Amino acid sequence: MFVVVGVTGGIAAYKTVQLVRLLVKAGHEVHVVPTDDALRFVGLPTWEAISRHPVTTSVHDDVARVRHVSLGQAADLVIVAPATANTLAKMTAGLADDLLGTTLLATTAPVVVAPAMHTEMWRHPSTVHNMATLRERGVIVVGPESGELTGGDSGPGRMSEPEAILDTALAAVGGRAADLDGLRVVVSAGGTREPIDPVRYIGNRSSGRQGVAVALAAADRGADVVLVAAHVDDGVLATASALPRVRVVRAGTAAELGAAVEAEAGAADVIVMAAAVADYRVAEVSPLKRSKDAAPAGGITLDLIENDDILAGLVRRRRGGQTIVGFAAETPGDGETLLDRGRRKAARKGTDLLAVNEVGWAKGFEAADNAVTVIDAEGEVVAARRGSKGDVAEALWDAVIAVRRTSANPK
Repeated sequence: MFVVVGVTGGIAAYKTVQLVRLLVKAGHEVHVVPTDDALRFVGLPTWEAISRHPVTTSVHDDVARVRHVSLGQAADLVIVAPATANTLAKMTAGLADDLLGTTLLATTAPVVVAPAMHTEMWRHPSTVHNMATLRERGVIVVGPESGELTGGDSGPGRMSEPEAILDTALAAVGGRAADLDGLRVVVSAGGTREPIDPVRYIGNRSSGRQGVAVALAAADRGADVVLVAAHVDDGVLATASALPRVRVVRAGTAAELGAAVEAEAGAADVIVMAAAVADYRVAEVSPLKRSKDAAPAGGITLDLIENDDILAGLVRRRRGGQTIVGFAAETPGDGETLLDRGRRKAARKGTDLLAVNEVGWAKGFEAADNAVTVIDAEGEVVAARRGSKGDVAEALWDAVIAVRRTSANPK
């Protein structure tokens, strides 16, 4: 596939080096078109070395081949990462004062942009208007995510990770097999929050990225997806929300998430419970903030009661031909302990597949990569993947396809 990667003037350009590397490694022909400002962050020799093609910013180079339009005409896919506020404004206005601008005007290929800028710029009415216009024209938007920005700021505006951009870009051109075509899929993602009072809650560190990656991979492979999102940042959800095959339903508490999943479960062929659901909730939620002044000496005691087991309930009420997949977040001391815990949980829940997710202080939750071992109803390991959350999602769907093919009611 002939891919043009436009790079504009933002510090996130360093991430685009990895994106180009992933595209080249996957066998695609990649041509990088940086702006002059982009070369202040990552130099021309780097782009030429990583893409294995000559790189220029000028419309006056290679005039004989009419390079200023030939790149756009030849492209099967165009990705702009990072896409600065200035670049997005120029795209909206149709300006073509450099090679990237002329390439974008000359192409009929899918265009994917990965915005990156400070939060105030992302939320500015001009940028909001520009993004709405670009989406109406069919431009596919990845992110931005919420997180740490340059200069010590934090908030929406951080460019999505290269793997997420790659997954969305390949989906835009049908880059993977449509082996889930025609299936209806429900995926839960994120962490539930159980209120203590109007201010505080019991929660967990789940970012929702793995569940969202599962939903994106399903849509990429042809499924119609309902993504039930507990606490997931808008930036993480942005890509899924922009895809026509994905419908996002918001939920907050375990009870809300359970009700939302149940409402969609009857029509689903596959349910993947990737959300980190709280096992317990506060017995009595205070209508007012609990005051420290009113607390007894030495602290307070919270009475907790057990939440309903959503996954077990889905298994009990399943219909014929439905495949149910659970996730189990574990902090094992070793691989055997991990598998033992997973097998006991799979037997207790009755799932078709259980993805045992290794988590800890610095892995699993809030991390770009993940490590998952998938076991079937008999406790056998059917898949194992360590890598990006997109890679894990693909391995999980491969396992789902395999188990459905060998079931009594295959697709």
